[in-house]
Amino acid sequence: MAGLKPADVVTFGESMVLLQPMSEGPLAYAPLFTRSIAGAESNVAIGLSRLGLSVRWISRLGADPFGDLITSTLAGEGIDVTLVERDPAYPTAVYFKEFKGYGDPNVYYYRKGSAASRLAPEHVKPRWFENARHLHVTGITPALGPETADAVRAAMTEARKQGLTVSFDPNLRRKLWSEEEARRTLLSLVPLCDIFLPGLEEAEFLAGEMTVEQYGAHFLGLGAKAVVLKLGEQGSVGFTPLAAVRAQPHKVSRVVDTVGAGDAFAAGFLSSWLNNESDDDERNLLAALERANLLGALATQYRGDWEGLPKLAEVQRLQSGGRETTR
Repeated sequence: MAGLKPADVVTFGESMVLLQPMSEGPLAYAPLFTRSIAGAESNVAIGLSRLGLSVRWISRLGADPFGDLITSTLAGEGIDVTLVERDPAYPTAVYFKEFKGYGDPNVYYYRKGSAASRLAPEHVKPRWFENARHLHVTGITPALGPETADAVRAAMTEARKQGLTVSFDPNLRRKLWSEEEARRTLLSLVPLCDIFLPGLEEAEFLAGEMTVEQYGAHFLGLGAKAVVLKLGEQGSVGFTPLAAVRAQPHKVSRVVDTVGAGDAFAAGFLSSWLNNESDDDERNLLAALERANLLGALATQYRGDWEGLPKLAEVQRLQSGGRETTR
């Protein structure tokens, strides 16, 4: 079997077909929908690929047209999808967004019994991590099926065994499982990661009410080498055993859709952190947090989970304060 292309990052999880109404209002009365794809790990994969990193995305999809759409879209973004499995017995998942003109959109999942929900430890292969540097996983995949948590645990363990670093975004989805099971499972995965990326509400869900500094110390104590706490409109803060850094938010005038902002943040952080050229933890953290804040803010400016993610040249221009020539 031919060797795999080198990958800066491997991502592992479910992607779905996303259907969004073309007008605001209750989903039940929407006559027309646009079609796209979405999934936390594939969102991160697209973000990283556009920022110049080589990415390998792994999952299971139905042997159906929706699975074709997902693989062709990701391949078109320059992502390696050669290890994706197609299952003729179980379908590709679907989800819908509902925009009512106020607040975050409502999300409706149709992923129970999907091909990805059948993921099990035996699906995880050492080959997944061949010629790779880093694995990124989220807390969504463990909630999908009876053995998916064990599959994620097996992937994290195998990746570290092969010398990869691992990042873990808890990406809490309360609609998918009970709070007790979510808390127990997500906490059990923190010691298997090098970079832990919770939001403030997720940190409180997992550890109770603490100060931001206490959250950093708490999750470092569980085994993470770096803790990156997303603070929303307040920016973000990062912790390592040697440094604690707060980065100011990238201000935006309006918010269109917050779904996918955390994935954009993760892509921004990893794209900088994995390519740092300094031994200075404080400098590396600040650079990664600033890029993460920028991408997270940009993601709120458009409808869709990934379509507006910027390319590297645009990010560099925005970070340097340059203006784009549009005419």
